Amino acid sequence: MENEKSLQSHAVGFWRRFGASLLDGLIIGVPLALLSYMITGETKGNLFTNLVSILYSLLLPVFWYGYTVGKRIVGIRIVKMDGSPVGIGTMLLRIVVGCWLIYTVTLGIGAIISAIMVGVREDKRAIHDLIAGTYVTSDRPE
Repeated sequence: MENEKSLQSHAVGFWRRFGASLLDGLIIGVPLALLSYMITGETKGNLFTNLVSILYSLLLPVFWYGYTVGKRIVGIRIVKMDGSPVGIGTMLLRIVVGCWLIYTVTLGIGAIISAIMVGVREDKRAIHDLIAGTYVTSDRPE
């Protein structure tokens, strides 16, 4: 228990997590959307764009020690509660169940509650973190 508490002392709050998501959108999402438009001629989401986005958010943290491109730039990463790297099962729980399913079923209210949780909880964990047994930690002190 003490080990978990010391690991969570570097838990990351809302703004750094938001910044990482924004950077992911700009660095990965915008070029992906442009590429998709050049290939398909469609401006709306399509199978190619959706598949690449899903694989990016699901697999990159598994293979890159909890990082996405945006998270790496701001110096944060996803880890399990014991500080160990996330696996595919953990990321499936975090993203598919924690984000997509819960946030869709609650019509986005779960996402708002998660943002508030990250802002006010001492451990900075959102709904998807609680479901998957993860938290977002910093490579450097805030």
